[in-house]
Amino acid sequence: MAAFRPPDLAPAGPLRRGDVPHLCDQVRTACARAPARDVVCDLAAVTTADLATVDALARMQLAARRAGSGLRLRDPSPALWALLRLVGLSGLGGLVVEMEGHAEQREIARCVQEAVESGDPAL
Repeated sequence: MAAFRPPDLAPAGPLRRGDVPHLCDQVRTACARAPARDVVCDLAAVTTADLATVDALARMQLAARRAGSGLRLRDPSPALWALLRLVGLSGLGGLVVEMEGHAEQREIARCVQEAVESGDPAL
């Protein structure tokens, strides 16, 4: 597990399409400061869990990957984390999600795929 370090960026409020260019610029700047290191994005103050937020995070991840790095999301809300898993963003390379909380609740989610049982009904 990587040592805890301050976030490179910490967006707040709702994330919208108009925020994407600025957020991607911040990601590229963080990548330039420390190449080949994950960019840490603290999401504790993000108030939305919708597809506009997911789109912004996906574009930030792409900007980090193009700069030779990854994106580490810290403390997304449970609703946002569920949405990221639902749309498959949590399974893409270069994205790590850190769930903050009490020491006994802390967890790192790393692209885990659930096994499918042969008796599971089709969705």
